[in-house]
Amino acid sequence: MLKYCKRIGCAVLFFAGLNTAFAEEIKDIETEVQDMSDPLAVYTQVGAGYTDKGLNIKIGKSYDSGKPAVMAMNLIEIKGIYGDAIGTRDNLEDSVDKIRFRNFSVNTTNGRGSQIDIEFDMHAKTGSASFALIQALPKWGPLQIYPLAGVGLAIANNVNSNQQWGADADSPSGYSVPGAYGVIGMYGKLAITDKLWINYNPIYLASLGGSDSYKDNTYGKGESAAFTHEIALSYQFTPVFNLRYFGNWSNLTDFNKGDQRIEVNYQL
Repeated sequence: MLKYCKRIGCAVLFFAGLNTAFAEEIKDIETEVQDMSDPLAVYTQVGAGYTDKGLNIKIGKSYDSGKPAVMAMNLIEIKGIYGDAIGTRDNLEDSVDKIRFRNFSVNTTNGRGSQIDIEFDMHAKTGSASFALIQALPKWGPLQIYPLAGVGLAIANNVNSNQQWGADADSPSGYSVPGAYGVIGMYGKLAITDKLWINYNPIYLASLGGSDSYKDNTYGKGESAAFTHEIALSYQFTPVFNLRYFGNWSNLTDFNKGDQRIEVNYQL
């Protein structure tokens, strides 16, 4: 644990030091940048993070949606790089652990957004693809809530459920969609100061249908549903540069066994 804390401390000092380099670059664009504390903000960005499973890299690119008052962005994340070398978990590898792609769009007149979210585990050869709608509600003092709801499909490789099409239990099946799930939850933001804020993002996921093996064990441990939690503490050094700590856990995974990460984000 001490070794892990020392690594985190070094990462914080390194990332905070980058602020000096960025400070001069934002003088001429302060009036044009997006609010990076807004979960529905759309902007071109780069980011990097140190996690207990290795390094993460994030690249986002905004683009013209072709619709009036609608902003859009593609975002790709590469996770778990050099996990065995610098991570603190067991059974890690230095190759990429996961790849995640998201597409966001938001209507700036009514605060309604949508999200396509695709993630794939490079080692387990499993993943998911979902679509959700998000709505920004009016602020209540320093608090703002963004409810969301959607549906998704599970993706897996070499999964033979119920020995379909006469396949043997050990026969490879290739990529398949073993089931579907529903998503409901919210993004929450509490502004402490104009530069410091907290996010809390609870999400409930539940199996909607699919193979018997998928429905009975969608989230492991014989569970067909899961209630996940994400908390983030963020500090905005400049209008285009911030430092964020994330913690992820669920009703099936204790906080101290969940994912932990520190990341920096820079708006281009």
